[in-house]
Amino acid sequence: MFNLTVKKLSQIMTTKQILTQLVSFPVLGGDSNLSILEWIKEYLDNHGVSYTLVPNEEGTKASLHARIGPAVDGGVILSGHMDVVPVAGQEWSTDPFVLTEKSDSKLYARGSCDMKGFLACCLANIANMKAANLKKPIYLAFSYDEEIGCLAAPELAAHIKSTYQEKPAYAIIGEPSMMQCTVGQKGIVIYKTTVNGSAGHSSRIRQEVSAIHVVAKLIVWLEQKMDKLIADGHIDDRFTPPHTSIHCGILEQSGIAPNVIADYSSFQWDVRVIPKDKASDIRADFTAYCSTLEEEYQKRFPDFKIVTEEVHSDVPALDGDENGELAKTVLSLIDNKQVNAVSYAAEAGQFAEADFEAIICGPGDIAQAHRANEFISIEQLDLGTKFISDLIDHLSD
Repeated sequence: MFNLTVKKLSQIMTTKQILTQLVSFPVLGGDSNLSILEWIKEYLDNHGVSYTLVPNEEGTKASLHARIGPAVDGGVILSGHMDVVPVAGQEWSTDPFVLTEKSDSKLYARGSCDMKGFLACCLANIANMKAANLKKPIYLAFSYDEEIGCLAAPELAAHIKSTYQEKPAYAIIGEPSMMQCTVGQKGIVIYKTTVNGSAGHSSRIRQEVSAIHVVAKLIVWLEQKMDKLIADGHIDDRFTPPHTSIHCGILEQSGIAPNVIADYSSFQWDVRVIPKDKASDIRADFTAYCSTLEEEYQKRFPDFKIVTEEVHSDVPALDGDENGELAKTVLSLIDNKQVNAVSYAAEAGQFAEADFEAIICGPGDIAQAHRANEFISIEQLDLGTKFISDLIDHLSD
């Protein structure tokens, strides 16, 4: 019955045809997304769907939201992002911006899995949404710059709340989860810490302050902080690993010679928090430790300082209710009845923070995201399309 319905109402473009178009736009996080946005706008125009744009200050980017169905409380937001990660430096066997189907029944392209596959599933069902006798509305919410810090989602969620007189109740974020009901995600924030020490002859290591030596102490402190959280019982077994992780990923070039004390060093580190922890608390403890080092080393070098700045905005964790109405609804519409949580960050936590009951559920495997030869299986794409179709039926009862 589903296949016949899709054929009848979506004969203009199938999910695969829409995905072919979407992946052809190489819109990276941070880039203008107006090209892919224009295509989506034209598609919605052709289906008679009104929409609202939420542009950035420069007018070079915009999110989009739209409502289909009656203006009543209790609707469902379908959320996804239009940007992708770079392909530079990766070895692709096909053109990453041309959807390529292989004999293994997989569709290869950058963004096919993360997460234009979900956008295609939503857009392929527009005709179904329009034709259905919806009792509760469905909202589209497509954002930009998710891949560089989930930057647009808070403004998009707030704009939805202020635009419509009625209040949507739920938000389904279609990040790749193999169509599992995902009620939890870790939060993330990335920091850059810079140490200003004093240059000098290496024989004067006790008279000068080596920025490299201080950075080493700071990185060790961060690892010990992670271990302390674990020892203190900050555990959530839904996640892998089941605790907040603190990790130094970039140690920038420091020093000019082995026998010269480095007067500058910096590193970048990320914190991925389980819902019970807050990155701000960890940073506060880190700042306190930095202050003790500054007090100690400024006696030796008055201009010694440690500066930490945020380079990736703080994305909140998601701590959803597996017994909530949204989870129950999603579980009733999918085959996999297992509820899970994921260790990556997504916009679900931000929609939950905006007072929408949120979960993650989308086609594709997160293991394929951000890598060369990214793909989504045709089976997953079909399951995602069917899920949206079944949700339409559910909201029409």
